[in-house]
Amino acid sequence: MDAKPEKKPNAKEIAATFRNDIADGVYGPGARLPGAKGYAGKLGVALMTVQNAYGRLAEEGLVEGRQGSGTYVVDPAAGEPTAQQAASSIRELQAELTHVTSQLSELRSRVEALEGGGSVNPAGPAV
Repeated sequence: MDAKPEKKPNAKEIAATFRNDIADGVYGPGARLPGAKGYAGKLGVALMTVQNAYGRLAEEGLVEGRQGSGTYVVDPAAGEPTAQQAASSIRELQAELTHVTSQLSELRSRVEALEGGGSVNPAGPAV
């Protein structure tokens, strides 16, 4: 039996992992993320892949890069949400988006069935 090679994560997946870790408090305010070069080697991906993931997190306001020092979880000013709170909110929004997308897909199937003159099955598309 041949072992299937493990799929290497892309930047979106790496960012999601760190986003979840930040939301779960694994990386708190001011914590340094793993060095991009070493982490890329550990995952077996290109350095640019990890840098792109860190860039996504920076665009979301969760981390900041410090020249020559690394990438750190943002330590917010007083009254501002922490990176953990922001990451948790992003995770909740993604879950809600997945739910809404599913509902829209079901609605589309029903509309297509009605337009086609078929009957609509409440559990799914036209029969």
